[in-house]
Formats: sequence, structure tokens, C-alpha cells
Amino acid sequence: MHLRLGAINLDKTSGPTSHEVVAWVKRILEVEKAGHSGTLDPKVTGILPVLLGDATRVMDTLLLAGKEYICLMHVHKPVPKKQITDVCGQFVGPILQKPPLKSSVVKELRTRTIYYLEVLEIEGQHVLMRVGCEAGTYIRKLCYDIGLALGTGANMEELRRTRAGPFREDETLVTLHQLIDAHVKYMETGNENLLRRVILPVEAALVHLPRLVIADNSVDAICHGAPLAAPGLLSLQTEINRGDGVVLFTLKGEAVAVAQAELSSEEMLASKSGIVAATERVIMEPGTYPKAWKLAERDGSTQPETKR
Repeated sequence: MHLRLGAINLDKTSGPTSHEVVAWVKRILEVEKAGHSGTLDPKVTGILPVLLGDATRVMDTLLLAGKEYICLMHVHKPVPKKQITDVCGQFVGPILQKPPLKSSVVKELRTRTIYYLEVLEIEGQHVLMRVGCEAGTYIRKLCYDIGLALGTGANMEELRRTRAGPFREDETLVTLHQLIDAHVKYMETGNENLLRRVILPVEAALVHLPRLVIADNSVDAICHGAPLAAPGLLSLQTEINRGDGVVLFTLKGEAVAVAQAELSSEEMLASKSGIVAATERVIMEPGTYPKAWKLAERDGSTQPETKR
């Protein structure tokens, strides 16, 4: 199951491209389909989420998630430490960026948000900083712009990604060598627990999104692309707005689909009928749960529990 519908919190090393890393993962695990979320340049290290099999259906939710980096910036001339910290603080919030010349995207000015920028250490003309930012932010360009604001010039020397959406530098982070070892031992013993240590369930890639828990008798219809109607909603997280991305879960905590909220959380709680979320990406295979009429035949009722 993990090979067909799994996620890897992979620690990319300096050197290979992100596409090369994914190609190696496919060969190591002997899977046909895999993809990465958020390309890292060859010299950049750190978190590269890799999705396996049908888990690639939720790739878009990770691409849009926030990122965190540890960056080593070189300032071209000596500058007082306070001036560096003051100027860096001015870059917190919305900023304008134009993608670098080497980037494959259209070279147009666009707004990106810096959530936080913490100067960790300053040694001579080297500045170590932690940056939390919106997806699509170019840290190399950020360093260049900080250099302009300082009046000295600056460039990025080293970069490591420490967070990508729900993936962090924690016990789930694995290297390619650990992935190879786990798969070899799994092939030798057939013990899936060895794979579960390095391959996470797809649900791990979705914890950053609000969740809606749905009734068992709604699952199969949603697996066929149907929207979620109010009677099929059992519980939800608060602070959901219309248009937000949400994940539909079973009572057992299994991800069924990614959807778009048609109502706010308050409206969902008050609603007795109508559509509450439109299905966008189906994760669970149809037929995993019985059709509604089969559940009714087994249980004698099709009424879900009350929303809570």
C-alpha cells in the first residue's frame, strides 16, 4: 500500500537535480510513478517531498504550501550588524520578485510573502538566516535584493530547505541510502514495517490542510467524483472559508479526496442540505468502501451521525 500510495520526506544532497533524485527513487523502489514537490537546484540540500503512485494526485496541495530555508548570505562589503538585521527585517511581508534569468518561468514581477526572516548569526561578511516564505519565493533573488538595500551587494552562498508544507526536519526525514537499505531488507524479509519507517502514508502529505470527516455511506460516491453533500458531513475543523482547499477523511482517518469548500465552516455546521465541498482530486480507489445502498442493507439505515 505504501508503494502505491505513499510519501517520502527525502533529504536531498548537493549535486543531483530534483528530477534525477526522483528517477533514483523509482529505480530503488521499483515503482512506475513518482514525483517531487518543489524543485531544488542541484547545489541546494534539504527536504524534497517525493510522492509515490497515486499519491501524486495531491502534488498541487504541496506545491502551494509554505517553505522554510536556512540560507548563508555573503555581503560584499563590511556592514554593521545592526544595519544588517534592520534591513533584513524590512523584507518581512509582501515583496516583489522577478524570477532569475536561469528560471524556466515567465520573467514577470510578482508578489511573494516572507512570513519571517530571522538572522541567526553574523560572522564577518557572512550572514546565516532562517527564512519562512510563500511557495515560489526565490531565496537567491532575496539575497540579491537585501544586498541592494544595504548598498553593498550580496549573494546566496549556501541554501538548505528545512520545511516544505507538512514535511520538516524530524524523525521522518530519510536519505537515499536509508531508502535503499529499507527496500533491500524488505525484499529479503517481506516485512513491510521496514518500509513504513521510510515511506509515509499519503495522509502525512495532507496534514497542513483543513479536514472534513465524512460518513461511510458517502465515501464511494466521492471516490467516483461526486461532491460532498451536507448530510454526509460528520465533523469538521473550524476557520474554513469558501474556496479553501480541504481534505475529506473517513472515520478511520483515511484520505478520500482533496476538495474545495463551497461553504464556510459556520455555514457547513448550519447546513442541512446542499453541497458543502466540490471534489477535485480523488485519492481513494472506488470500491474501497461499499456503495451507500449496500451499507443501508447491512445497517438498516443511511443516516449519518450529527455534525460536531
